[in-house]
Amino acid sequence: MTKTLVLIGAVLAASPGGALAGDVAAGEQSFKQCLVCHSIGVGAKNQVGPAQNGLDGRKAGSVPGFNYSDANKNSGITWNEQTFKQYIKAPQAMIPGTKMTFAGVKDPQEADNLWAYLKQFDRDGHTK
Repeated sequence: MTKTLVLIGAVLAASPGGALAGDVAAGEQSFKQCLVCHSIGVGAKNQVGPAQNGLDGRKAGSVPGFNYSDANKNSGITWNEQTFKQYIKAPQAMIPGTKMTFAGVKDPQEADNLWAYLKQFDRDGHTK
């Protein structure tokens, strides 16, 4: 029985759409590279980049008090898992003219982990 469960888990992890969810703790570690420009959590403030609270479902260019590029404000993007993962691979490619000068996260598992970490914060910085 145990071998069967392991095999089923391996098949699901390898199949499209069946990948395991991101690891919040690993995402928190990965987010440390983002802290140079962004903050998150209770008391987060805009810095070089906007605070990341409430990212899931937020319209791009809409954090109060942050001076976004016109490209970002006019992108029409609403952040969700798909848009975030596309953007974080190559921000300048997805939104030409964005102020975000970051080479990107190329590893899909790291992007999954980052999303798992980010999406847990509501707009006030509390974890859901």
